[in-house]
Amino acid sequence: MSNTISLMGGKSVHCINEQQMQEGLRLAKNDPESSPRIQRLVTMAEAELTRNERAALAFKLISDLKTA
Repeated sequence: MSNTISLMGGKSVHCINEQQMQEGLRLAKNDPESSPRIQRLVTMAEAELTRNERAALAFKLISDLKTA
């Protein structure tokens, strides 16, 4: 039996502030400076990483932001 935790979905153990989520999505989709950079990186990640790798990247970014 493996002790590995699946990244395939399920309930989150973190709360996400809806206003922060909306602002992040605005930056990613509509901001004239940030959106092109973010979209370029998202496109690259989606093309090169598996779903689990993208989830791992998201958790790594969140962890780094929590300590920044």
